[in-house]
Amino acid sequence: ISSDQIRAARALLRWSAADLSAASGVGTATLQRMEVMIGVPSGQVRTLMAIKEALESAGVEFIGTPEDHPGVRLLTKRAYQLQTK
Repeated sequence: ISSDQIRAARALLRWSAADLSAASGVGTATLQRMEVMIGVPSGQVRTLMAIKEALESAGVEFIGTPEDHPGVRLLTKRAYQLQTK
């Protein structure tokens, strides 16, 4: 995932960095550092996966790839329920 996708996902959810930190277990300072990087943030893969999984659990879907049309969208309630089964 890219830093732009992380920022966009937080905006869709109206989450602060502290909210994402609580949901992912990743420190707020680490999140803020990752969000200002360009492209895919450097760091441990498990850190990025924790962020991605927390956002997906809240209903965010990551689309594209960091190199090809990266984006996020908020799943509808029905789509989210189907995806979590």
